[in-house]
Amino acid sequence: MHLRWSQISGMPVIDDQTQEIVAFLRDPLIDADSGRVLGFYVLAGSGILLLSTADILSIGTKVHIGSREKLSPPEELVRLQSILDDPRSFLGQTIRNRETGRTLGKCVDLQFDTHHFSIEWLFPRKFLFFRKPIPASEILEVTVDAIWIKNPLRPGEERVDEKAKTAAGLLVAPEPLSS
Repeated sequence: MHLRWSQISGMPVIDDQTQEIVAFLRDPLIDADSGRVLGFYVLAGSGILLLSTADILSIGTKVHIGSREKLSPPEELVRLQSILDDPRSFLGQTIRNRETGRTLGKCVDLQFDTHHFSIEWLFPRKFLFFRKPIPASEILEVTVDAIWIKNPLRPGEERVDEKAKTAAGLLVAPEPLSS
């Protein structure tokens, strides 16, 4: 299933054993290097906790987890400490074109799939206007300052890589000079 963050923000988290609401989704924890959602910060009765995506059983109108013990304080997840300490973010981050340096807006929403929890689309907004969604495949790098993307294609324009040109016979290697 493909979900946008704006659709599930605030969604209740249900303990499948007791069928009780144990928390509400807040912000996603995203690995800026791989573009994967590793977990979600949740608002529980005891404060802000972290829910790993590995502990999610299903997502529909609610997020189902095995038990409330799957929620833990962020500082207890040792394997995620490097990502928790990483200052790079997606939501609220400026999106910029690498070639021109032009700002395309701020990332106000993102779409991910619930099978692999990988980011698929970024949704920028500049001033009050939403801009054209950007596929995650266009991301070159995520830094503290911006999400850098490839130069967007104009309508009717195609991006052809060098391997495809060589395979099609359009790009031919120069012949060696004979002596």
